[in-house]
Parts: sequence; C-alpha cells; structure tokens
Amino acid sequence: MASRAALSKVLRPTSSSIRALSSSSSAGSKIVSRNALLTTPLARVARSEPKWLVGAEQRRAASTEEGVTQMTVREALNSAMEEEMNRDETVFIMGEEVARYNGAYKITKGLLDKFGEDRVIDTPITESGFAGMAVGAALSGLRPVCEFMTWNFAMQAIDQIVNSGGKTYYMSGGNVPCPVTFRGPNGAAAGVAAQHSQDYSAWYGSVPGLKVISPWSAADCRGLLKAAIRDPNPVCFLENELLYGVSFPITKEELSEDFLLPIGKAKVEKEGSDVTVVTHSKMVTHSLEAAELLEKNEGIKVEVVNLRSIRPLDIDTIIKSVKKTGHLVTVEGGFPAFGVGSEIIAQICESPAFDYLDAPPERVTGADVPTPYSESLEHMAFPDTDIIAKVLKRHLCEWS
Repeated sequence: MASRAALSKVLRPTSSSIRALSSSSSAGSKIVSRNALLTTPLARVARSEPKWLVGAEQRRAASTEEGVTQMTVREALNSAMEEEMNRDETVFIMGEEVARYNGAYKITKGLLDKFGEDRVIDTPITESGFAGMAVGAALSGLRPVCEFMTWNFAMQAIDQIVNSGGKTYYMSGGNVPCPVTFRGPNGAAAGVAAQHSQDYSAWYGSVPGLKVISPWSAADCRGLLKAAIRDPNPVCFLENELLYGVSFPITKEELSEDFLLPIGKAKVEKEGSDVTVVTHSKMVTHSLEAAELLEKNEGIKVEVVNLRSIRPLDIDTIIKSVKKTGHLVTVEGGFPAFGVGSEIIAQICESPAFDYLDAPPERVTGADVPTPYSESLEHMAFPDTDIIAKVLKRHLCEWS
C-alpha cells in the first residue's frame, strides 16, 4: 500500500496546478483525443456476418457454444482490466488521459469511478517518464498496466521497455520479476499517416525477455490481457485501433472471471487442406474473408492460423498445419523487411516441415514505404481481402 500511495502521490498533480493548466491545455488535449477517438467508428473494417470473424463452422478453441453473445474488443479489454483490478489490489493503470477522460479510445471507461485516483492515474505527456515509473513499480512488487496512446509514441520509451523492463528479470537470475503490461493501439489505423501507422510486432518480437501479444477477437483480448497482467515478465500487448469497435461472438465460458488464454499458443481459426495462412491482429479478418471466398468460388480450402502471440511464437502449430497442406503464406500489416512473416518462414525452412513444402513460402505484407496520408494511396499500402485471395489463388495455380 505504501508503494502504491507513493507512486500516485508523485504522479497526481495538485489542485492548484490543475487549475493553472486547465484553461490552456485541457481544451486542446480533449480536442486531440476526441479526433483520435473518431477514427474508431469510421474504421474501414469489414462488418460482415459473424461467420467471417470466426470461420464458417463457428469453432472456438477452449470454449463451448453455450450462451454465445456479442462483445466489442473495447469492452473485452475494459472488462479484463476491471476483473484483474478486482482480483489483485497491486494492479493499477497509468497513462495519458486514462482516468478523467476515460482513455483516448475509451478503453478505460468507468475505471476511475470504480477504483479511484490511486489506481487509475493520469500522467503527463512523457512516455519515457511514465514507462520508467511503470517498470520501477513492477520491480517494487506492483503490477502496472501502462497504456500508450499509440505504440508509435512508445518509441520515446523504448529504452525503458527493452532494457529496464525486458532484461532485469534475466539479469537478476530470476530473483526480480518485472510484471508490467504495456498496451495500446499498434499498426495502421485510418488517415494517421507515416508517423502513426507503424506495426511494432517485429520490433519487440526480436527482444529476449519480452513477451509480445497481438490479439484479434474479443475472446483473444480478454483471455490474453488477463494472462499478461498475471505474468511475471514484461508484456507488450499490441492492439489494433480499427478493431476496437468490432463485435465478436463470445461464450459464457469466455466471459468468466477465471478465463485465461495461454501466452504463446496460436489458434486455428479455420481448418483447411490446401494452403496454410499464418496471420495476426486485423489481418485475421481479411484472411478469413479471403478463405471463405476461395472456398465458395474456387473450392480451395484454406487453413487460417491466428498467431495471437508473436513472442513466444507457436511454431509447433504452424509446422503441424504446413505438414498437412504443403503450402505456407504469411499475412501481416507490417513492413516486409525483417518482419514476422520473414521469421516464420525462416523457422519453417529450418524445421522438419520444410520437406513437406510443395512450393516456396510467400509473404503478404504492407508496402515497403512510409504509410501515405492520401486515402487513395493508403488503401494500396496494406493487404485487404481481395489481395490475399488473389495471392493465395496464384500461389496454388503456379505450384500445383
């Protein structure tokens, strides 16, 4: 309790400073945040029938079909944090506008009212500063959830994440755990241009000592965020802004306060026999849509693997799928060079699955350019359903 009170005292501004700053900065910051929030309802995410989101057979690993309802990704993240804060009083949230404004994307909505300013803490606009405080709090025995308004801004704090957070547990010989969860939107959104559109999956996925999660569905977000908060290692939780407002089917079991998903375990979202597609985050939606179109129009049966975790990487599930289909295509929204797909293909080529391949593996990625601001160019910078379907069809035709 003493550590928590001390931390909140340092971070919480005095009433006089609030009054002094309110007239000059409050209005401006709210305008910026509201503009950011507006991108979510206008997101260019396909809103098809639920079958597109979970596969035609409505299969759900680690769950049953009892009591299926709908939940948005935003609600899933919010409920996961609330449940973990109720369960463990050492869990607290900090970040820019997470408290009084309910978060730039309303992920922390209502948590300030439920848990108070000692556990939901607004910070200054200084990512290096509050990320360092989060790491320090974790090393002192607390379990902070540190929100970045976007992972692009976390570049200001990369030393705290990679060095102070990612290496201390190992360098202490396992004596000093660092249970901090860094979370926020990652990858391209809509109309936010080059400096706000980067995918950091490969960046943080290359660092020993970090765990890196890239969820897709509401169930992914609930089960994996709760697991991340309980993990003794620092976890980078890479969400996608365009998925925040998307609703997914969720079962009674997945709504349980005890529901957890194992970090480092992929999920086969749709089974198939002709080609394996390995993907994560928003690209799962497009890959499933492409798989459904190809099966309906061409009779091609695509197996879609949702990675869920970037590090640790569930290469065993991918190997099993490749041995079955004989073909591998990776799909991601990040840059092509040194990406997640590159690592997956390298590991497959180094594994026993290489002998089962009937064709060279292929990658579908974002364009190798800074993300354009122009809407027409932005559309061409990232894979969509049609591009994925076209690549899969060509791949099989060339090597059949």
